[in-house]
Order: sequence, then C-alpha cells, then structure tokens
Amino acid sequence: MPQDAQTPGLAAAFRAAFAAHPAGVAIVTAAGPDGPAGITASSVISVSAEPPVLALSIMPSSESGAALLAAETLAVHLLTTANRRLAELFARPGSHRFGFNMDWYTAPTGEPIIRGVGTVLRCKPLDRMPAGTGIVLAAQVLQILDGGSIAQPLVYQRQTYYALDTWSALRSRA
Repeated sequence: MPQDAQTPGLAAAFRAAFAAHPAGVAIVTAAGPDGPAGITASSVISVSAEPPVLALSIMPSSESGAALLAAETLAVHLLTTANRRLAELFARPGSHRFGFNMDWYTAPTGEPIIRGVGTVLRCKPLDRMPAGTGIVLAAQVLQILDGGSIAQPLVYQRQTYYALDTWSALRSRA
C-alpha cells in the first residue's frame, strides 16, 4: 500500500528510499564569520547549463550550515575516490576541518579552496528556499577550477562511500 503524508513512518521510508539511491559527494566551503566553514553534501545537482546553476540542500541548524547560507560566495568541491577521508572529516559534526594537515588556501575572492579534489566550482548564491528542516540553495557558477579531472567520482549509498569504474557502466546489447 502506498504511503502518503499522513502515514506514520513516512519519514523512515523516505530516508530508506534515498539511502538506496546513490549520489555524488561534494564538500561545500565558504568564508564564515569565525573563519572557514564547510560541509559534506550529497545533494548537489545541476540545474541549468546556461547560465550554469546548481542547487543543494543545507541544514541551517549547524554552525557550518548557517555560515554557508550567509556567505556571499561558495566553493563546491566535487570529490573523487581519493577524497573519501575529506568527505568523512567534513561530515563529522564538531571536527576541526581546516587544520594544518589539509592542503587548502583562501582564494583571492575569499572562499576556502581545498587542493587535490576533482573539480571546484566557485558560486554566488541566487536564492534560498526553506524546505522542511533544510534550505535549498540555488547558486550560479562563476568559475570552474581544475575542471578537467578524469579521476573516479566519490559516490555515497547506504551510508557507505563507493567508487565507479569502467566495470560499473551498463552497456546496451545491440
């Protein structure tokens, strides 16, 4: 029987449905009032190519989420399999994310940029829309740094990180 908005357990069923749905992994960073801020996100999506716009969901209840939502610009780091530890670090609440052992710098435009990731997209927020307990943020891509990565993307499914490779591709049997 289908579940609707009044059915008890809908939230648990929703979480289970999306736990089974794989997603690419990114780290989103910005200059915050108390220094650099960042989160791990698996909700980044492409919205438009002309002009280039992306969207993602941010939880405003966290200190890092609040800093990202207030920022004038953001950096969206699309991660590769080599960046799994970074994804874990930025996903852990209260972790010291911009330590001495991380290779990062402050861009001339103010965003913290992490070196060694697949691609970095510098963005300007366009709109913030409340949605449940989160905020959906739409942002225009201003610049793409290191956009030619051919490394395998980091994928998240069922609370585990995965790699895609040439064996993952489905091919038609024509």
